Amino acid sequence: MGPSIKNIISLFLILLLSGCGTGQKQDPNTVTVWHWMSDREETFEILAQRYQQETGITVKFELFAPSEAYAQRVKASAQTNTLPDIFGILGEKRDFASFIKSGYVADLTEEMNIEGSAWKNRFFEKALAVNEFTEGNPHGVQPGMYGVPLDVTTIQMVYNKKLYTQAGLDPDAPPKTWEQFIAHCQKLKDAGIPRFVSGFGEIWMIDALASNLAMNLMGEDKVFKTYKGEVPYTDPDWVRVLSLFKQMADEKILVEGGVTMVNKTAEQTFANERAAYAFNGSWCVNVFKGMNPNLQYAAMLPPAVNVSHPVKIWGGAGSSFMVNKQSERRAGAVQFLKWMTDNAQQVTLAKETENLPSTKSSLDDILPILKEFADDMDNATHPNLYPVHESPQVTEAFDKGIQSILIGEKTPQALAEEVQKLKEKESRKKSS
Repeated sequence: MGPSIKNIISLFLILLLSGCGTGQKQDPNTVTVWHWMSDREETFEILAQRYQQETGITVKFELFAPSEAYAQRVKASAQTNTLPDIFGILGEKRDFASFIKSGYVADLTEEMNIEGSAWKNRFFEKALAVNEFTEGNPHGVQPGMYGVPLDVTTIQMVYNKKLYTQAGLDPDAPPKTWEQFIAHCQKLKDAGIPRFVSGFGEIWMIDALASNLAMNLMGEDKVFKTYKGEVPYTDPDWVRVLSLFKQMADEKILVEGGVTMVNKTAEQTFANERAAYAFNGSWCVNVFKGMNPNLQYAAMLPPAVNVSHPVKIWGGAGSSFMVNKQSERRAGAVQFLKWMTDNAQQVTLAKETENLPSTKSSLDDILPILKEFADDMDNATHPNLYPVHESPQVTEAFDKGIQSILIGEKTPQALAEEVQKLKEKESRKKSS
């Protein structure tokens, strides 16, 4: 009897989450959009009013927050076929792929390429790539473009110009190499200024910086060969990457408590001028404005360890919208998204929410600090775009191991050997 009761409760929750409104026939002149972005709700409403005045079409933005609750609602509504006309998908690319293969997401390739590719060409290439599935993709999705990027993000470093001046450093000349970074850190230390902070209590932040350093030190190809199992983690280049974190620990470059600090606390630390550097994403512009509107800071690439290779940073589409393939208002939904990614609306979103616009032509009218983040979009990459991926178990062991290096519990060589043993164990599992 237990399983039957559980099934009844599950069905009730699905119906409760999905609601009944979107399953009803709607006015063909009304487009419904679901989202999770509470910080943009007011701006969305302003744009909806503007669109109605221009076209006579009503756009209903419905907010479901926090993001975890939103993700559950979308999944539940997919099961009951009550998704709205436009929605976003949170999660990894395999989650996105499952929605497409289940018939919930429209392929927008034709619309993107119509009129001489006018719509497609508006966007940063890296922003489109997050929503694109190419030929031979590992998810088995028909090649095409399945989403519209609303904004973009890059994760890099910021530095405090005021603290730089106090330490006798040029506030317009941040370090470009690792050696310069270490030298500047020494100057800051001599001036009694705390140096570096990041949300290293969230291991994905460690993963982002470690992969940046690895790709710069040895090049993308060698990193991907490691993921394939062709290069071991005990290779001297990987030990060198880990040694950079040991150097940070030995020279106490990370602020006290930084190893277990969540990103929100790290942002507050930098905003309160208790660190000269932070590793963070372009979303920090909006965050810092709320925490300290007088903060004097600038963006910079992570310092290069090897000048022979480019410095890669995580970046791409920050948030995207998909069109419900089964919607009777598909054409209207597409038309609205085209309008939302016109220059005027992109500038409004960027100015009001202080997020990077997804269209290249909008950059002239945004904040200088946002332009600094956007200038490095050509350096952007992202795990969702990698041709090959490391197993989650190995990645977690590697990132948590770096935490252990930062608190002095492990050496780079010991961690490299430990991760390589786990890598070989995971490979045997896959082959058996």
